[in-house]
Amino acid sequence: MSGVQTIAVGEQDGDQRLDRWLRGLFPHVSQGRIEKMCRKGELRIDGGRVKASTRVQAGQQVRVPPLPDADHRPAPAPTRISDADARMIRDCVIYKDDQIIAINKPAGLAVQGGSGQTRHVDGLAPALQFDLPQAPRLVHRLDKDTSGVLVLARTRDAARALTAAFRHRNTRKIYWALVAGVPTPYLGEIKTGLVKAPGHGGQGEGERMIAVHPSEIDQTPGAKRAHTYYATLYRVAGRASWVAMEPVTGRTHQLRAHMAGIGHPIAGDGKYGGSGQDNQGDGWGAQLGGIISKKLHLHARTLSFEHPVTRKPVTISADLPDHMKASWDTFGWTEDLAADDPFEELQ
Repeated sequence: MSGVQTIAVGEQDGDQRLDRWLRGLFPHVSQGRIEKMCRKGELRIDGGRVKASTRVQAGQQVRVPPLPDADHRPAPAPTRISDADARMIRDCVIYKDDQIIAINKPAGLAVQGGSGQTRHVDGLAPALQFDLPQAPRLVHRLDKDTSGVLVLARTRDAARALTAAFRHRNTRKIYWALVAGVPTPYLGEIKTGLVKAPGHGGQGEGERMIAVHPSEIDQTPGAKRAHTYYATLYRVAGRASWVAMEPVTGRTHQLRAHMAGIGHPIAGDGKYGGSGQDNQGDGWGAQLGGIISKKLHLHARTLSFEHPVTRKPVTISADLPDHMKASWDTFGWTEDLAADDPFEELQ
C-alpha cells in the first residue's frame, strides 16, 4: 500500500474529470474504488469533499489516500476491439480534423460503460485514433437509445475548450423526434422542472425524471430547472408528429420527460411513454403500432459550436437512423422538408 499523497494538478492536466485524471496516474485503481474514496471523503481537492465527476483545475492540490500497489493485483487485460467493431465505429464518422472528430452514434450503443455495458463509444475510441498518438476523448453524452451527432476531442486542448463550451451552454443542439399526437401550440417552450424518482435494485434500475411545476421547483428537494424549445414540423392527422426540439438546459432525459409531460411521449419510449401515460391522443402511449418501429425515435440532428482552435462556427448534421428513416418513409416525409432553424422566431 502507498501512503497518503498530495499531488498538484499540472498546467496541462486541468479541466478534466477527477476520476479520469486519477486513473491517468494510477491505472490499476478501479472506478468503483475511486467513487468509494469520494463517498468516504478520503479523496479531496484543496481540502474539500468531491465527487468522481468533479473537474480538477491546474494548481489544485489533490489528497490521495493510501492505494493498493499495482503489483498486488493482476493488471487489467486490455480490451481488444474486434475488427467488426472497429469498422463499425469508423463507418460512423461524419466529421474529422486535427482537433475534433464527430460520429453519427447508432441507437442502442452506449456512450460510456456502466451497469451491464461492456460495448460503448468510450471503449471503442482507440479505433478512432487514426494518425494521432492518443484516442479521442468524450466531451458530452447521448442516451444509449438516442442516435445522432456525438463529438469527441482529439487533443487535450480541444477537450478542455469543448468541455467548457458544453458546460457553459455555448453550443446549440437540435433534436428530431416522432411523438404521439400533435403538440399545440405548434411552436412553444416547456419550462417544467425535473426531479429524479428512485428506481429499484442495487444499480437504481428504473430511475426516471418527474416533471415539477415551475412554481414548485424551489420547494421540491432535488428538483432542477429545465427548459426546452419545441416545434411541430409535420403531422399525421391527430395521430403522430415530427417534432424538432432544442434543449436550453441539459438535464437527464430532459427531452423525453418534457414531451411526455405535455402529453406527447416520444415514439418507442417505454420509460416515459407507456400505455398508461396520459396524452392528448387516444391513450396509445408511445407505441404507435402497425409497422412503426418500437425503438426510441429520438435523434440528435445537428450540433453547432465554435471550433476550439480556428474559432470558426461549426455545424455538424447526422442522417436519421434506419428505424426512423422507415417511419419517415411511411408518413411520406423526407429530411430536407425541415427548416435549417425551426426556432428562428424564438431566438
